[in-house]
Amino acid sequence: MSTENLPQSPEQPPRKPRVAVVFGGRSSEHGISVVTAGAVLKAIDRTKYDVLPIGITQDGRWALTADEPERMAITDRRTPNVTELAESHEGGVVLPVDPANREVVYSEPGSVPKALGEVDVVFPVLHGPYGEDGTLQGLLELSGVPYVGSGVLASAVGQDKEYMKRVFTSFGLKVGPYVVIRPREWERDESAARKKIVDFAGEHGWPLFVKPARAGSSIGITKVDDLSGLDEAIAEAQRHDPKILVEAALRGREIECGVLEFEDGPRASVPAEIPPPQEHAYYDFEAKYIDSTPGIVPAPLTPEETAEVQKLAVEAFDAASCEGLVRADFFLTEDGEFVINEINTLPGFTPISMYPQMWEKSGISYPELVSRLIEAALRRSTGLR
Repeated sequence: MSTENLPQSPEQPPRKPRVAVVFGGRSSEHGISVVTAGAVLKAIDRTKYDVLPIGITQDGRWALTADEPERMAITDRRTPNVTELAESHEGGVVLPVDPANREVVYSEPGSVPKALGEVDVVFPVLHGPYGEDGTLQGLLELSGVPYVGSGVLASAVGQDKEYMKRVFTSFGLKVGPYVVIRPREWERDESAARKKIVDFAGEHGWPLFVKPARAGSSIGITKVDDLSGLDEAIAEAQRHDPKILVEAALRGREIECGVLEFEDGPRASVPAEIPPPQEHAYYDFEAKYIDSTPGIVPAPLTPEETAEVQKLAVEAFDAASCEGLVRADFFLTEDGEFVINEINTLPGFTPISMYPQMWEKSGISYPELVSRLIEAALRRSTGLR
């Protein structure tokens, strides 16, 4: 029998890649992570990708949340949180641990677990410990699920400011003077640990910046002008991290530069300058996110200075074995030298954040930037690379 005139079954259209946007988390940067997720969810091209929003509450529960970016904004100087957005206060999302199975499952007590479908790539917008520091990246490596951004090592190095500086120094990048107080030092002899900081101040002068060694978004940082404010600054830093970092103040301009991974390797954006905020002692959390102190993009640098900071930003990206994206922060000192302060492997990604603004001025819009990061993650395999 001829099949020539039989009706042909239409071909199924190819499935769109499914992106899980994971946000929130257990760190003190939980709220800013939710704000970032709202911006990313709004920008993802829904004609190219299916999207699954997954929020992690502050106590570590993975929650299924509504795909409602408008609810993820700062309101009345208050950041949102995952608990407010969760579809259930008891249910939990579970990622696969079998690399051959990318099916995400949702379960509630007393109910049959429900399959949510396969995830092709994770877009983590977690900031700080338990997400940006290599912990989530390790879980995704075990699961065999590609993800946006750096791997385990680079994420850990990018989170720990002490080891970040050690890596940069070993690659010939100049860093400013600093001293680290580890938890055991403080527990063993508190007065000796405090004296270590006082001696550092005697050598490098006041003011000092006392900060958590493994936090971001300028949370927990205090500018200390003299000895009277030191104990309070130490206590504030230790609220966020038992290991603290103390840095000497550098006289100069704050310059930032974005790095993005293209098909042929990393490239740097136009740089930006962070002017001294008018109503804040320095560029702290309130200045960044609540009062939205504007940066200057592009930074008013000479062509030679621009080329130099772009070169150094890419060198920092390579030194820490980064992937996907990085924001590199520098000081341009009064004698014309660039000193790297830190890198951020998952930088602030709200529309007002400096990283997307720098790429906007470099010719890549926010939605295109999100697409490029997803495509770069889909090109990479998990595992050793």
